[in-house]
Amino acid sequence: MKIEQIYTNCLSQGTYYIESNGEVAIIDPLREVQPYIDKAKESGATIKYIFETHFHADFVSGHITLAEKTGATIVYGPTAETNFTSHIAKDLEVFKLGDIEIIALHTPGHTLESTTYLVKDESGKNHAVFSGDTLFIGDVGRPDLAQKGDITQDDLAGLLFDSLRTKLMTLEDEVIVYPAHGAGSACGKHLSKETVSTIGNQKQTNYALRADMTKEEFIKEVTTGLLPPPEYFPLNVKLNKEGYKSIDDIIAKGSKSLSVDEFEYVANKYEALILDVRHQADFIQGFVPQSIFIGLNGSFAPWVGALIRDTEQSIVLIAPEGKEEETITRLARVGFDNVLGYLEGSFESWKTANKEFDTLSSVSANHLEKAISEQATVFDVRKPGEYEANHIKNVDNTPLDYLNDYISVFPKTKDFYIHCAGGYRSVIAASILKSRGFHNVIDVAGGYKAIKDTTIERVASACASK
Repeated sequence: MKIEQIYTNCLSQGTYYIESNGEVAIIDPLREVQPYIDKAKESGATIKYIFETHFHADFVSGHITLAEKTGATIVYGPTAETNFTSHIAKDLEVFKLGDIEIIALHTPGHTLESTTYLVKDESGKNHAVFSGDTLFIGDVGRPDLAQKGDITQDDLAGLLFDSLRTKLMTLEDEVIVYPAHGAGSACGKHLSKETVSTIGNQKQTNYALRADMTKEEFIKEVTTGLLPPPEYFPLNVKLNKEGYKSIDDIIAKGSKSLSVDEFEYVANKYEALILDVRHQADFIQGFVPQSIFIGLNGSFAPWVGALIRDTEQSIVLIAPEGKEEETITRLARVGFDNVLGYLEGSFESWKTANKEFDTLSSVSANHLEKAISEQATVFDVRKPGEYEANHIKNVDNTPLDYLNDYISVFPKTKDFYIHCAGGYRSVIAASILKSRGFHNVIDVAGGYKAIKDTTIERVASACASK
């Protein structure tokens, strides 16, 4: 038996490749499926099953394309309904894969169809559980995403409590836990940076698996402090349930090289969003007016999903040369399929054509220190938890995730400064603000990491110490 975790840092997502005696199962595949096909081919194996732990909200899965290309059976848990051919497993149903067995454990709570998959090794011993978004390392799945009708988040949290205690915590301590996500995912609150653990370790360290915890305590703890989910989540669920376009077609359509004149024409004709994915240091020095920065070097796809509200939005790209197809692929992972092309020669061709371009004001933390002494206005665009742990005194938190909701608080005439933790998110925020007419925004290079090396007064929120 061979088990491989294929982890995608940008999405904080784990796909799993399981092989036994010439047969392969893929759990929660990404939308681009060729790597799984190639891996199986190299081993002389056949992909037999595609197991989905639930209808994913944070990315578009590759289950449909992979099934079309390999003939493998798509498996969902009980209560799932799809618009494509799939096998809806019964609770405790057994699937043979080579010399091993995979058992579907219905574990509703994160969603109603959520199912984990228990692998028994060649000797019939429980070996590993693929826990999807039911159980993370250090956390459990948020129970608010699948509310509908009379089903509330408290109802789902109660189901999750039962699922964990009757299906997962009863497994042997040495059973390996392979979750669908790690730190950085919006599918939980306190996910660990670790991506593998054991049942025994989680029973000792995971707050949600405390042996003395009542259901009422569990419901309160897992529902307290939940931030609103990104707006693209329901759209991704819809695609995963109903189907989607071939990623090969999407890449072919988007991989169109556009001259400067063609780029301008397409952007104007289709009212396309100009998305600049270069490094933030390059963007600051010069960019096409009205373009939005979301750099490939950060958590690119989740930020696109959080900040671009319409997955049908037409997009034209300014990408580092050679990174165009990667950008289109990463956009497609979260359902943004309408890329119309990219600027040939990247931003340099725009400058060479003597086209007007914009720049972003950026200053050092030492400059900010002097500005604060002169009553400068500053905004912190980090996440609420980061802000509460420590922040500049008398500075408001306007999290990047919800920047669209804070537009009215930024001054329109006097200069103001924004910072994040290291400089990536603040440039995203500044680009959005510039596109909305806030040309008085100033980025703080190096973010809070650099600010900590100054004498700027900092405080922790009262709730952070409780």
